[in-house]
Amino acid sequence: MNVEEIIKTDRSIPLKSRTIIHFMLVNNKINEEISAVLKPYDVSLQQFNVLRILRGQKGRPANLSTLNERMVTKMSNTTRLVDKLLSKGYADRKTCPSNRRKVEITITKKGEEELKKMDLAMNQAERKILQNFDQKELEQLNTLFNKF
Repeated sequence: MNVEEIIKTDRSIPLKSRTIIHFMLVNNKINEEISAVLKPYDVSLQQFNVLRILRGQKGRPANLSTLNERMVTKMSNTTRLVDKLLSKGYADRKTCPSNRRKVEITITKKGEEELKKMDLAMNQAERKILQNFDQKELEQLNTLFNKF
């Protein structure tokens, strides 16, 4: 990916600026690929992330705070994400019996079944996105990312 070609400039971009632009372009490309894979399921990347968190609870309910803490993309509209999953039948919400102000959210059987299908599609997308990297390069890339 040549940054200068993509943004159509003839001038040389300073290394630090070029690096940031490169990150942004890679991020956009990855988001486009993943969004395309999730589109047939009518689920956004954030909704997919919530479903994975709920599945990771292994039957234990989560609350909005738990979901927000564990989200890859931190958002203030977690309630709206959960509402969309509820309307699709992928999640269930109940008021906590011991604390009426607390809402407990769980993944439904339907949500688990659909998530399994999404997982397969996501695995294919990950392979496609990372097809030009070998194992060692992926490890190096993750080491570099850890520096952030």
